[in-house]
Amino acid sequence: MIIANGSVDGSALGARWWMLVVRGIAAILFGVLALARPGISAIALVLLWGAYAFVDGAAAIGLAARAGREGRRWGWLLFEGLLSIGAAIVTSMWPGITALALLMVIAVWAVLTGIAEIVAAIELRHVIRGEWMLALCGVLSIGFGAVTLALPGASAMALVTLLGAYAVVFGVTVAGLGFRIHHWASRERRALTGGTPAHA
Repeated sequence: MIIANGSVDGSALGARWWMLVVRGIAAILFGVLALARPGISAIALVLLWGAYAFVDGAAAIGLAARAGREGRRWGWLLFEGLLSIGAAIVTSMWPGITALALLMVIAVWAVLTGIAEIVAAIELRHVIRGEWMLALCGVLSIGFGAVTLALPGASAMALVTLLGAYAVVFGVTVAGLGFRIHHWASRERRALTGGTPAHA
């Protein structure tokens, strides 16, 4: 995610592993709450998803800002972050939105963020092991969005359940990526100081 001259600066990314974990935990919490209350009202769902999207977007923008200050490419992260925060604001300012309409907005958001995640994974592939987890997040996002958009006639409750399941799997994958990057960066540091060779 943090690119310098066409390559990823692994040490810089490793120092920010916790931001990925925060994003993952936020998604898991949202997913669990959605699964626990599939009949949740549209207003409650808007507030719940809006809080998640804002946290997710803030974390992505934080990563982009740090990358920018260090002279690295940050466009895809900023795009993903602004998209999340923008979607959260738009839905929260739409008091009459129905659960089904909200899910359609989330579906479009999922497809666009999924594309950004896959691009970031491609940029990471030569630097760290585990970039496939980010690509998997992108595939999950696109898959969820495509299924939701393809089933406009499904009940809102069924789609909320699908959303909750997607959020939990997505969150586990993102958090797992964060911990994997932390482990990889730690081994890289030990290798540089004469410790265990880095084979993350």
